[in-house]
Amino acid sequence: MGGFDDDDEVNDGQFEENLKKFEDMLAGGQSHFFDADDIEEIIDYYLQWMNFDLAKKAIDYGLERFPFSTIIKIRYAQYLSSQHYTHEALALLNEVEQIERSNFELYMARGYIYSQMGLGEQAIENFKHALPLAENKDEVYVALGVEFLNEDKADDALYYLKKAVKINPRNEVALNELSLCFDLTNKYEEGVAFFHGYIDNNPYSYFAWFNLGLGYSRLGLYEKAIDAYDYALAINEQFSSAYFNKGNALAQLGRYAEAIEVYKETFKYEETEPTTFFYIAECYESIEQFEDALVNYNKCVKLDPSNADAWLGIGVVLESLNRATEGVHYIKKALEINPNEPEFWYVFAEIQEQLGFIEEAAQAYQRVIELEYPDYDVWLDYSKLLHHNGYATESIAVLNEALDRFPEVSEIYYRLSVLLVAEGQRKEGLAFLQHALTLDYPKHSEIFQYDQRLKEDSEVLNLISIFNR
Repeated sequence: MGGFDDDDEVNDGQFEENLKKFEDMLAGGQSHFFDADDIEEIIDYYLQWMNFDLAKKAIDYGLERFPFSTIIKIRYAQYLSSQHYTHEALALLNEVEQIERSNFELYMARGYIYSQMGLGEQAIENFKHALPLAENKDEVYVALGVEFLNEDKADDALYYLKKAVKINPRNEVALNELSLCFDLTNKYEEGVAFFHGYIDNNPYSYFAWFNLGLGYSRLGLYEKAIDAYDYALAINEQFSSAYFNKGNALAQLGRYAEAIEVYKETFKYEETEPTTFFYIAECYESIEQFEDALVNYNKCVKLDPSNADAWLGIGVVLESLNRATEGVHYIKKALEINPNEPEFWYVFAEIQEQLGFIEEAAQAYQRVIELEYPDYDVWLDYSKLLHHNGYATESIAVLNEALDRFPEVSEIYYRLSVLLVAEGQRKEGLAFLQHALTLDYPKHSEIFQYDQRLKEDSEVLNLISIFNR
């Protein structure tokens, strides 16, 4: 084993020497000779680090001295593809195929180019051609898995990614893509079972522990998820994604102060991410430390000015600090970024109502409804706004519209009964009350919260007592 490490160091040293010689040659004009293997390594290095200018110079050198090298031609095709000359790249690979049909690299390169072009079927066909020619078949299985994911065929992707992990349990790309597949196919229990089995044979794989944590989180088993993330961090304390997801799990359990500390750990091991500041701010908001929430929302938007949720967060926190007038500006900013988010319009409506801007609030509630907000509560709030500001007929009309969308929601019937009775339409109002009591008797107390006078209404009380018996 020691000898293998020494050879690696020698090879690395030789490569670095060759790379320096090549760059010196480009800078100074003096000539150096590199054999085909050396120049292939140099080209691979530049392509890997996306230094396309130097990659092209290395390819030109290689093609001039080794014009029949199929590998250098394939690398040239990859370079052309990186510059979006995909048709020229494919034409070059077709030429290579006429000379050497059994070249693994050829089919992989062509598969990736087709994938880049969005031609999934052709990409898959080429990866399958590469499979019998591959020394490391897990690489091809991963390529197939990812392409099937691109084609929204998560079950097929799952099949190939499992094969990749079976061949090479250390293939981290396969492990992570597998976790995504279990999520996309809603096979959460199968995912947890898979990673448990994997860990039995590879107990020190922090990627596996991390993905087990993700599986538990998707099942809502946050305590178990936290344990799994802790194992991942015990193996690799610098694994920032495990801190981040552990923070998420703690927040889901309402352990906000702990979540904040765990989120902050990510900053030791990676560049500060705007999303992390956003989640820290949400936690501070949840424990009503509004000033700290404001600081972190601001950090988020400074790093990512397009984060509409964070602008909204600033507006909501300012409202909580009794600075609603100031907060409106930030909510409008969120709406500029994402004008079709009903949740943003809902918050805007509530704050405008609070500030006494009734017309603006009504327009915002209408916008929430137009954007097909999924819950019935917006109809109740809009109706309440209208009713409390003297628009009883319009308020009743809003609730009747709500019934078309939510015909089995007792709260709408209860509210309608209150408004109709208040407007003197007692017979119709009591009919709505009777239907509401049939749907959900225990919620009848809501009518008294909305209109205290009903506590003295004998007909209403009598009807409720009949259903109670």
